[in-house]
Amino acid sequence: MGTRPPKLYPLFAELTGLAGVGPKTGKLFEALGVTKPRDLIFTLPSGGTDRRLRDGFVGVPLPATVTLRATIGQHHPPRSRTRPYRISAHDGHSHFQIVYFHANGEWLARHLPEGAVRVISGKMEVFDSIAQMVHPDHVLREEDAQNLPPFEASYPLTAGLTQKTVTKAMGDALTRLPDMPEWIDPSVRAAQGWPVWSEAVVQAHAPHSARDLSVDAPARTRLAYDEVLSHQLTLALARAQQKRAKGRITQGDGRLRDQVLRALGFDPTGAQTRAIAEITQDMGDGARMNRLLQGDVGSGKTLVALMAMLCAVEAGGQAALMVPTEILARQHMESLAPLVEPLGLDIGLITGRDTGAERADKREALRTGQLQLAIGTHALFQKGVEFADLRLAVVDEQHRFGVRQRMDLSAKGDGVDVLVMTATPIPRSLALSQYGDMDVSVLDEKPPGRKPVETVLVSAGRLDQVVARLQNAVAEGRQAYWVCPLVEESEVTEATAAEDRFRALRISLGEGVVDLVHGQMPPAQKDAAMARFVQGDARVLVATTVIEVGVNVPNATIMVIEQAERFGLAQLHQLRGRVGRGAAQSTCLMLYDPPLGETAKARLGILRETEDGFRIAEEDLRLRGAGDVLGLAQSGLPRFQIADLERQAHLMALAQDDARLHLTRDPDLTTERGEALRLLLYLMERDQSVGLLRVG
Repeated sequence: MGTRPPKLYPLFAELTGLAGVGPKTGKLFEALGVTKPRDLIFTLPSGGTDRRLRDGFVGVPLPATVTLRATIGQHHPPRSRTRPYRISAHDGHSHFQIVYFHANGEWLARHLPEGAVRVISGKMEVFDSIAQMVHPDHVLREEDAQNLPPFEASYPLTAGLTQKTVTKAMGDALTRLPDMPEWIDPSVRAAQGWPVWSEAVVQAHAPHSARDLSVDAPARTRLAYDEVLSHQLTLALARAQQKRAKGRITQGDGRLRDQVLRALGFDPTGAQTRAIAEITQDMGDGARMNRLLQGDVGSGKTLVALMAMLCAVEAGGQAALMVPTEILARQHMESLAPLVEPLGLDIGLITGRDTGAERADKREALRTGQLQLAIGTHALFQKGVEFADLRLAVVDEQHRFGVRQRMDLSAKGDGVDVLVMTATPIPRSLALSQYGDMDVSVLDEKPPGRKPVETVLVSAGRLDQVVARLQNAVAEGRQAYWVCPLVEESEVTEATAAEDRFRALRISLGEGVVDLVHGQMPPAQKDAAMARFVQGDARVLVATTVIEVGVNVPNATIMVIEQAERFGLAQLHQLRGRVGRGAAQSTCLMLYDPPLGETAKARLGILRETEDGFRIAEEDLRLRGAGDVLGLAQSGLPRFQIADLERQAHLMALAQDDARLHLTRDPDLTTERGEALRLLLYLMERDQSVGLLRVG
């Protein structure tokens, strides 16, 4: 790691060196996440107050904050300690009272003497038909009034910290701004009309009106871009380092792939063909592949992955497919084995449930290379699992696995290529912030023959009709999913909701027809229930969202989702994608508890309009925000202090282009702008990223 440049020392000094900040106040700032002047200057005002001097308060709708020039009148000290101290005042047009509780009379007599003129600013209210200002924010002599800004910024606080303390410390911190070189591309800064860095910081802390507090005010946008640029630069450096890491040339002759495509009897879609070409080109170019395959529900990602895996086998190596759950691993095994076994290849299932001799045999087969293709859960990268020659690791449903696990699997071989697949269509801005270090292939077409799923909104009051419809479907030999509501509090209450619904449906539909799966069940029990449903023994599967990922039952044509308004759009879209996999017309019934609010109505309406997962995800982002779209727990999203991912999505793409382009010209950041970018990385506390540079 490099060392922080001296230029930045003032911003990384002790906070207690700032005006008005002692050890005790320092602790209060810590609660806001502020431990040094740098953190303070990036804590931007969260609001502001108009402090412009008015001629009087008549005609102002009260309560309101007003600033007046007033003549001080008579003092009315309280008769008892519990009563307030009142002072009469006149603004030249009308009377009002200044009110203090628990006041020191001598102090007030000295600061607000009768007959004196003062500039007073604070919240004016009417109480018992008398206008009063309780504890004014500012009481100034006329000659000091020019120190009051026309618009006063206010900062986020924590218990014990006052605006006065923060403003005083901030004023001092702003005097320590170093003179920084420009790290933004000059053409970008000119096109956007952004100020230079130090001006942007000062302007952001001295707003002239509420407009200057908005996300798109030029000073704030500039600072948000700095933050996003340092993030994208870090990802681009990680990507460049990955590309530099020794990869291997993996080129197949196409014989296995051709046989599979002939056996399938249909042509891949244009999007599949394009993705396969991008992936095999990456595998053949000698640098390590790090690619994301994004495809909507049912867009045919599995076929693309299989083609990539066969390319690795044609080149004499092995390939592994890692999925989050055992049931999904089994399902992939069932769909892929019939395609690869006729080619004379060995494909094996590796899960945590393998025991004793069976486990030893499988590990031996992997170690000797007898097993060319492995499908499994995270058991694939446990200690003791060795591959003869792992060339390609495919990771399905990346958001369930962290970057760490991705790296663990790729460490199982020499220069392993990594392909990550996700069925969650992620809006471009979020994909860039989460997977900015990867190259992306998108499957945006559906294979022919898929009928759109009819989507219907049904009020919870019509539950009986839904159950009757289900009875008919079951009598006709069809299958259905019934998804229970998402309960925020805990998985336990979610499980209870599912059990209650299961019991009720069993009474209506009969024993043996309905099965249940939820997150609280032991894995073996869960798998058994899923297996019964997959085989068609159970007709209706009552479930919590555990079925969201990947299960394939072509005979299932009905999806019922209870309290659909509680789910995210992307999640509802995923669930709907579980039906409509066969030739029959499928239906998704979204039950809701009336009355629906405007946003909920708009959200559910989008699902009725479109089956385009990317459009749905963009809308979801607009209506709900980034954390919700990806599911906060596993979103892996960077936490930005200034940038707003939802409303400044365009900055992410701009920064990625800028960072990647600059690194192709200046990979070690040694040019003048490169040095400035290096400074930006230190300023944004991305010291590790500087460590990725070859020239430290």
